[in-house]
Amino acid sequence: MTHDSILSVSELTRHVKRLLDSSELLQDISVRGEVSNFKRHSSGHVYFSLKDEASQLSCIMFRGAAAHLSFEPEDGMRVIASGDVSVYERGGRYQLYTRFMQPDGLGDLHLAFERLKAKLEAEGLFDTARKRPVPRFPRRIAIITSPTGAAIRDITTILARRYPAASQLIVPAIVQGDEAASSIVKALAVANEADEVDTIILGRGGGSIEDLWAFNEEIVARAIYASARPVISAVGHETDFTIADFVADLRAPTPSAAAELAVPDQAELRALVAGLSERLRLALLGGLERRRITLEQLAARRALRFPAERLRQSEQAVDELSSRMDRAYSHRLERLSARTQALCDRLEALGPAQTLERGYALCLRPVDGALITRMKQLSVGDRLNVRFHDGTAGTDVAELGEVAT
Repeated sequence: MTHDSILSVSELTRHVKRLLDSSELLQDISVRGEVSNFKRHSSGHVYFSLKDEASQLSCIMFRGAAAHLSFEPEDGMRVIASGDVSVYERGGRYQLYTRFMQPDGLGDLHLAFERLKAKLEAEGLFDTARKRPVPRFPRRIAIITSPTGAAIRDITTILARRYPAASQLIVPAIVQGDEAASSIVKALAVANEADEVDTIILGRGGGSIEDLWAFNEEIVARAIYASARPVISAVGHETDFTIADFVADLRAPTPSAAAELAVPDQAELRALVAGLSERLRLALLGGLERRRITLEQLAARRALRFPAERLRQSEQAVDELSSRMDRAYSHRLERLSARTQALCDRLEALGPAQTLERGYALCLRPVDGALITRMKQLSVGDRLNVRFHDGTAGTDVAELGEVAT
């Protein structure tokens, strides 16, 4: 053996890696096996092994591919993993770099699921705008599930504990097998025709995709869509998704969670009512206290403490106002009387008697006593009566002449 034929561990590992990477057989390969040591790392990468009766294969699925897994792998589950075989140099082991994984034997079911999902979504059966709210205080809840399964016990127990005011209607249905889909559709019809039902819980416990397949049937999806009552789907475990979940008005991760979503908690309601009652009590007490203070302030006023004295003061004030009004009236009347007398004196001074006393005379026709005010009313020879302040004299017109200006 020469020193030239001796390889380091790294050199050998890199050589093996080059051989595996260059093999077309080991690229884009699919491997069937049972999952073991499954682990999701905080980085988002997934680590697991595939094994059969004789061998074991290390596998890794990086975060990007792991985010698109349509199911949650578990130890013991048989799967088909697809990817490339290569060597992890630091660990010196070959492994399958997985890009895609599906449960073994369920490829056709997954394909059917995706096709139906796409079809119904395009028709608008999943639209959130059409989903109805679940009544906050339901009167009667219809429960569609197997009457012998664990789901029915969980749902009825939680409903009775949280909100006993709501009655329960159990509508038995086959939830697994060839007859399950038609049985579920009939149960939905019964629940919709029942009196006072305002919420429907449809569900069952966990299981494989084959066990839950009835809830992926198109007739079940359309029956849920056509339901006149809001439907809560509660199928399988939290990681299980069915077509019924997408169509339902509300999806619950488990049957127990469906019961909790369907009704309020009576303990919380009691606490709420107690809190509101205390707030009302404090508000009433506060209002009464404010009114008591106001009443005391009013009672402390002098007018209310001595009403007779207040009345006497008011009477005195009225007397004073009356006297002031009488004085003002008398003063005003005196002023008006004096002004009236002055006007009368002025009128009298301007009267005809006072005018005649100042040397003026009136010329009157003796026939009708008409007053002559202009010379053109006279002719020579007319007879006139001349009135002075102390008597009257008769005269004839001897001549007429204009007043010199």
